[in-house]
Amino acid sequence: MMENLFDCLCSSLMLQPNRERFLKGEGLQLMNLMLRERKLSRGSALKVLDHAMTGAEGADNCNKFIDILGLRTVFPLFMKTPRGQKKKGPSEEEHEEHVCSVITSLLKNVTSTQRLRLLAKFTENDHAKVDRLMELHFKYLDKVRIVDNKIEGERQRLKADGSEIDESMENNFYLRRLDSGLFILQLIDYVMMEICASGAPSIKQRVLQILSLRGGSIKTIRNIMREYAGNVGDDKEPEVREVEQKRLLQLVDKF
Repeated sequence: MMENLFDCLCSSLMLQPNRERFLKGEGLQLMNLMLRERKLSRGSALKVLDHAMTGAEGADNCNKFIDILGLRTVFPLFMKTPRGQKKKGPSEEEHEEHVCSVITSLLKNVTSTQRLRLLAKFTENDHAKVDRLMELHFKYLDKVRIVDNKIEGERQRLKADGSEIDESMENNFYLRRLDSGLFILQLIDYVMMEICASGAPSIKQRVLQILSLRGGSIKTIRNIMREYAGNVGDDKEPEVREVEQKRLLQLVDKF
């Protein structure tokens, strides 16, 4: 019953007027309180925040979230995924997707002093949050590589059988990759590029250091983000999509 209520709230937040009502009705404060109390509703509250803050329509909610000290709540959830969650709660992947999506929305929507406060979080405690971000990057990169290998095997079998791989099949392959971890990896790598471009120089130095230590590749991250830019905003107006794609490609060039 509780999960259904939260799902209904998430659906309602797809409409801009409802996001305004959510803001005025102190919905952010309520969700923030639920996150702090560490009860069963915590996972659902995080999901609601994700829906309330995503896209340009979520800018007011993003700014308000920082005003109510929401960064103190969301970053501990980013740093450590809750363990031993009940079957009805979100999975580990769902939790990490929502928390990374919230941070992505904040980076896209907040400006001025609030943006500086957000970026400063990644230099705290000897860049601990950058270390966590890179840990998540390699975790989901491994997941994507596994599904990519499976898909490549299917491609080879289809070619051997003389079958043509049409656009519908390509779309299906891409959706499978998204479901297997690519979507979360895109969020993670977006955050990585954004904080490297806008944050303190030491952030990028730490990212490059960890990539070198773990045998990572800048080229791989750039390719992930180029693919993200090529598929972003399919349901948006052409002008909005073009602006978003341009921003993503600018980050790629700076990285």
